[in-house]
Parts: sequence; C-alpha cells; structure tokens
Amino acid sequence: MASEPAGKYDLNTELAAERTMLAWLRTGLALMGFGFVVSKFGLFLRKLAELRDVHMKISADQSLSVWIGVALVLLGVLVNIIASARFLKTVSHLRRGESPKAPKWQPSVLVALVMSIIGIGIAVYLINIR
Repeated sequence: MASEPAGKYDLNTELAAERTMLAWLRTGLALMGFGFVVSKFGLFLRKLAELRDVHMKISADQSLSVWIGVALVLLGVLVNIIASARFLKTVSHLRRGESPKAPKWQPSVLVALVMSIIGIGIAVYLINIR
C-alpha cells in the first residue's frame, strides 16, 4: 500500500479525528452524569436515614458532595470544550494539507489526574460519614 504524498487531504484521517472527538464527548458526558450523582449522594443518604429512622453520622451540611459533583460536571464541560477545540484545529490543519501538531500535553493524563484527586476526596468523604 503506497503512502499518501505529504499535503494531500485524506477524508479517512478527518473521520478518525471526528471519532476521537466523539469518544472525548462521551467521556465528558459521563463525567457530567457522574458529577450529578455525586452531588445528590449526600441528599440521598440523609433521606434514606430519615426513611429508615436510622441515626447516621451525616452532617446536615452536604456541601462536600455538592462541590465534588460540581467539580466533576465542570470537568466534563471542560473536556467537551477541549475536545471540540482540538477537533476544529486538527481539521483545519488537515484541510490546509498540513500535518496536525502533537499536543504539548495529553488531556487524557490531565483527566486521569483530576479524577484521581476527586476519587481520593470521595473516599475521604465516605470514610468520614461512616
């Protein structure tokens, strides 16, 4: 299979970039959905305790779960914005016949680090409500 000459537009490459963007959009939507669940988790625990007449050590102020949830939702929004911007930049390069430049940092690594930090925060929160 002969390689394409440099500078020639390739629809398959653009479609691959679009699939990558769509995968990132799914990741962003999943983060937003998870953020919503986390933000409502404290309220769920409090209502469950009321229904079962159980006295659990749950603070009346559930702001930590709300803030963690908000952070996840905002991370999802940020992932979607970055994915869209990177896709538009990549397609712009491809249509001009240029090779897209490799990013200076990998968003997947950044998302993994932020999710690890949020995961530690959730673990600490769950330990403290026990």
